[in-house]
Amino acid sequence: MSSELGAMLVKAGKISADQAEKALALSKEKQSPFESALVDIGAVTSEDDIAKFIGKHLKIGALRLADIELNPEVVKLIPLDIARKFKVIAVSKLNKTLLVAISDPNNIYVLDAIKFITGCIVQPVISPEGAIEKAIEAYYTDSGALSEIVKGLDGDPDIEVVSEEDTPSDTDLMSQIQDKPLVKLVDSIVSEAVRTGASDIHFEMYEKRIRVRYRRDGDLVEMAPLPFKYRAAIVSRIKIMAELDISERRLPQDGRIKIKIGGRTVDLRVSVLPTIFGEKVVMRILDPLALKTDMTQLGFREDDLSKFDHAIHLPYGIVLVTGPTGSGKTTTLYSALKQINTIDVNIMTAEDPVEFNFDGINQIAVRSDIGLSFAAALRSFLRQDPDIIMVGEIRDSETAEIAIRAALTGHLVFSTLHTNDAPSSINRLIDMDVPYYLVASATKLIMAQRMMRTICQSCKEEVNLTQEQVESLKVPKEQLKGIRAFKGKGCQECNDTGLAGRTGIYEVMPVSSAIESHILAKSSDAEIRATAIEEGMFSLRLCAVEKMKQGLVTIDEVFATTTAPN
Repeated sequence: MSSELGAMLVKAGKISADQAEKALALSKEKQSPFESALVDIGAVTSEDDIAKFIGKHLKIGALRLADIELNPEVVKLIPLDIARKFKVIAVSKLNKTLLVAISDPNNIYVLDAIKFITGCIVQPVISPEGAIEKAIEAYYTDSGALSEIVKGLDGDPDIEVVSEEDTPSDTDLMSQIQDKPLVKLVDSIVSEAVRTGASDIHFEMYEKRIRVRYRRDGDLVEMAPLPFKYRAAIVSRIKIMAELDISERRLPQDGRIKIKIGGRTVDLRVSVLPTIFGEKVVMRILDPLALKTDMTQLGFREDDLSKFDHAIHLPYGIVLVTGPTGSGKTTTLYSALKQINTIDVNIMTAEDPVEFNFDGINQIAVRSDIGLSFAAALRSFLRQDPDIIMVGEIRDSETAEIAIRAALTGHLVFSTLHTNDAPSSINRLIDMDVPYYLVASATKLIMAQRMMRTICQSCKEEVNLTQEQVESLKVPKEQLKGIRAFKGKGCQECNDTGLAGRTGIYEVMPVSSAIESHILAKSSDAEIRATAIEEGMFSLRLCAVEKMKQGLVTIDEVFATTTAPN
């Protein structure tokens, strides 16, 4: 395009014919873009000026890439080799339209190729070749490096079925494990997961492939596949990092890895499980920067936060947080402990496992295999002059009774239960053979919680609700006043998912004198719930509807996360 561009600029009076010739010669000599050569000889001020001219001439937009931040997921819609060869980069994607920065918009071939590869309608914008090259280097760094690493492992990336007889020997395995490309491959997968805020990494072995998935905002996202023949070496590399036995491939193993990324320490909890096609590895990422310990940022309603804050500052009693795995119970308890962690109190925790370390808190990892159960840890705590105790989970009658008695003898106790809501936790404790009168005296507050995916605020739009949807919410009519619903239509910021981040919803039930009377009377869950609601408790469904009205969550998420109270 160099000579054509030169002719266009000369004809428009932007440069002289002599300047065009000099720039063309300099471009060939330095093997640099023609636009850069024009800037070097002083014919134009900047390459952006040329881009604007071309865009105006061809009646397409011009874009200054240095002024905007691209979405890496959108960028990677165009393969690296195509981007480098034709000097193109994907800028944004809206529905089926892909905005592509290109240095030569007359190249119909490359635009058609991108349309075929991405399945999108391609809208070109002009950008200087040098700016595109810089953007390619900046945004393809991770994927490009990963691609090179995979190529370094094997010149033939085709997947093949490997029988048990083809499993590498220990000698071959050690050689592969120490291979620099493989080490770099595993390190890259881990660092990319930490960088993008993933909570877990899954390495899954199937008959003909290795599937790698990251868990982000509660959902699993599939990443690029890995060469199948290196499945044993990849797993063994992780085992070595976690100080596990690489020769044991028949039994589950658990371990931990501590790494430094970007100047901060990140813990990885590793679980290895044998499957029919090899060992599956799950790495839980425990990143201190990803942990929210500010209670005001967790998603509490103002009134509920006040009730919870009051309970965690009581001198004694038990505070319970309930919910399924992954509902944020540990984060809530850590937030509470951090707030009351002062120099004048002795805080002790028994956890399985210890997920985050806090200065000033004595944390113990439960190990049932050697007899250090929650109950055993609790007994030992009581001989350590504690003020505040956290028990990771009440799983059995023994733990429940010791925790309740500790709460009645001047200690503030925090713990979790696996129940669906706050009122049902009362009878759950009684079912564990804890005397009902002890439950009534010791329990100060019970809170159920869930995590909900939030709408991307960059592409949020209001949607109409059907009468059937409104009725299906099954909440009091006064709560339906001014009801509104929103969803994310999908944009570059949220990778076209319409969702970004998570927030908590909470059902907070202080044990008032009326609730205490219900416990002593052995009332049903429904009776306890009715009284709690009369006293101002918001159910999980009500909290979810409130967040929907605020434009934070979709109605589909409300139905997926909560159930209507009976």
